[in-house]
Amino acid sequence: MTLRDKAALGMSLPHRSLDSLALTTISTVARRAEELGFRDLWVTENTVDDGTCLDPVVALTFAASITQRIGVGAAVIVLPIHHPLMLAHQWATLDFVSDGRAILAVGLGRAHHYRDFQVPVARRVRRFREEVELIRALWTEDKVTYRGQIYQVENLKLAKRPVRKPHPPLWMGVGHPDAVRRAATLADGWMGSGGSSLAEFKASVPILKQALEAAGRDPTKFPVSKRVFMAVDERPAVARRELERWFTEVYHNPPGTDASGIHGTPEQVRERLEDLVAAGANHLLLNPISRHTEQLEAVAEVAGLK
Repeated sequence: MTLRDKAALGMSLPHRSLDSLALTTISTVARRAEELGFRDLWVTENTVDDGTCLDPVVALTFAASITQRIGVGAAVIVLPIHHPLMLAHQWATLDFVSDGRAILAVGLGRAHHYRDFQVPVARRVRRFREEVELIRALWTEDKVTYRGQIYQVENLKLAKRPVRKPHPPLWMGVGHPDAVRRAATLADGWMGSGGSSLAEFKASVPILKQALEAAGRDPTKFPVSKRVFMAVDERPAVARRELERWFTEVYHNPPGTDASGIHGTPEQVRERLEDLVAAGANHLLLNPISRHTEQLEAVAEVAGLK
């Protein structure tokens, strides 16, 4: 069995880069990823960044407009820095533009997100939970009345509701054990972040599955994913050097090259991805960090898509 037989495979849409990023690269990867059979295309949200990073909704709208079947998702949108009405409307519109292909993964973010956007850190978990509840209600109900501690709306109708019923999948990309347990009750899927280590992912999966069972949900039907920053090359030193630049200049964490990323020859990369599947991943977001069109082909071969 190949990797594609064991897990759903997502591909990162080129959108965040330390080098120049051409629109032709984005369109080539989007179309080719669909042609190869990847399940979905993904972006991140980084409004303030050391490199170039495109707005997630704009990038995914472009990708959706030039494809027909492949899913379009973001992992993660930092939920507490957005107003839920605006976010619900944006993603309902993306779901309309893509004809029901949108996937929204949300997270709590880091301290700098609250500082940059001048949003209070206090009660961020309460804000997060209320936003999740309110977005779901806006997506599924004709008129919404919601009375939370932070958000209150009365008899409100969202200007556009999603195409997909009951609503687009709402995943969570969170890492703290308490947050992982929340994902089991609040989310439609969970994704380990690219900056988190492979060991942390492996430790989180049993926590998630136990919480799913406690909530009466079937762990085998719940998407469990990991974003994997990666570099494939027949010259292992080249692959490692490319990934190390990424973790050094973007994450300021050179040890993440080995702890969080996967690099090496096709055989080495395949073995490490198989290890994540064995640890419980049923979806992998494969995220090459350079040479995007070339790496897409290499990753597809590793995964058994060509």
